[in-house]
Amino acid sequence: MGRNTRKRRMPLATKVTAGAAALALGGGGLVWANFYASAHEDGGHNRTKSRGTQVATINCPDVGQKLTKVPRSARRGVAKELALLDRQITDAYTRLAETRQAQAGDESYVDNAILGPLKSKRTATLDRIGININRAGGKAPRDLGRFAQCQGVPVEQPGNDDGGGQDQDNGQDQGDGGQDQGDGGQDNGQDQGNGGQAQNGPVADDFIRIEDVQPNSRNLPNGLAANGDGGSTGSFTTVCGTNENALRNSDNVIVAPGVSNGAQHQHDYVGNQANTAFASDQDLANGDTTCQNQGDRSSYFWPVLRIQDGTQDIDQGQPGGGQDGNVGKIVAPTEAELKFVGNRTSDVVAMPRALRIITGDAKSFTNGLNNANTSWSCTGFEDRQVTDKYPVCPEGSGVVRTSAFQSCWDGQNIDSANHRTHVDFVEADGTCSNGFQAIPQLQVRLVYDNIPAPRIENGQVVNPFAVDSFPEQLHKPITDHNDFINFFDEDLMNEMVDCINSGQDCQ
Repeated sequence: MGRNTRKRRMPLATKVTAGAAALALGGGGLVWANFYASAHEDGGHNRTKSRGTQVATINCPDVGQKLTKVPRSARRGVAKELALLDRQITDAYTRLAETRQAQAGDESYVDNAILGPLKSKRTATLDRIGININRAGGKAPRDLGRFAQCQGVPVEQPGNDDGGGQDQDNGQDQGDGGQDQGDGGQDNGQDQGNGGQAQNGPVADDFIRIEDVQPNSRNLPNGLAANGDGGSTGSFTTVCGTNENALRNSDNVIVAPGVSNGAQHQHDYVGNQANTAFASDQDLANGDTTCQNQGDRSSYFWPVLRIQDGTQDIDQGQPGGGQDGNVGKIVAPTEAELKFVGNRTSDVVAMPRALRIITGDAKSFTNGLNNANTSWSCTGFEDRQVTDKYPVCPEGSGVVRTSAFQSCWDGQNIDSANHRTHVDFVEADGTCSNGFQAIPQLQVRLVYDNIPAPRIENGQVVNPFAVDSFPEQLHKPITDHNDFINFFDEDLMNEMVDCINSGQDCQ
């Protein structure tokens, strides 16, 4: 097994919170509630603390990550069922947000009216997943049904901090300033339409001044840079723009092929221009590209950033936008550097055509840190990186998102059932484990010089920015992720490999 399949138990480094207010999103028809809360997480396993305790969000087992053996012919059908599981969670979360008054009057309401029906729907969907696998000649896990039960992530009462983890909120704890969650919907002078506290995240505790981050303190085992002083020391940079074409959709052809709005959040795309949920490999191979070198038709995509300043974008009431709790003005990066580097202990081999890699985890808030990866920083401070906080950058400094992709490949598969096990991260010493081969490591650096720094006022965040996410993930920075599908032509891929292995820097 590679590192991606090993079980790791790690608590979130910091407390996470959800703010207080409710707003009917214009055009979306959904009511999103934000209430003063801090939900504590233990390695991705959340526990409802007591009956009657307010529930912040819903945590369901991520079935897609647990299905490592699905026959190739069944994967599209299984993917559609997995996307349905995601939609069921969204619908349940919406119900959770719309029924706060009923929950306050009935301590069993969440269990009976939300989690119980959700379990029934998930049971039926999991049964169909098993049927899909068995009909294709595979062997579905006998106990798939154990993944049907979901849990409510509890609200931590103000001031009731259990002391777990390192609190880096710089005094901006929404639970410590007398912010009574029973305030009758008062938002402490905060305009409900300002786009920040009026949605389902982020909140003040999700931000940290970059000056307060210790240099070189990020210690997640994922996302290690593979390049170094030895081995294959070259690099290859492909220039594909910053999505000047404004190509965006809320599909994910890797995780949910054939499912419109399978991601439930918008992606920015650079490179391949044919990327939709319905694109075949042939469609992608024949697609136009924004890359300067037309031999690179690869698809590079990541969730958009939005400024929640009270303005809305064109998807205000649409799937992936307002209908899924993603609101605010979308901002594209002002720089997008796509660089492939080598391995510090060996040469690299060519990536296979249509290889798919996902780095980071869109569900890290409820899944835990097993696959969390991408980092946040500011220009001029890039030795200071955080994964579970958004940075507040000083004047003249831009927000930076970086991703270092898995760079060890099993030598056979362009994808895997859970989209993880065919690739792996390098070990701490730079080697690939378990017989995997070193491939060029994609490193993505996105810079946003167009995001004003949020302000923290009275424990509330004003004009925050946030990454698009599944709604129950509360727009936490830890859910950032990045996707890649290789469609370099053979000659250009060989040129990349030769360049990296010979220690040159090319583009």
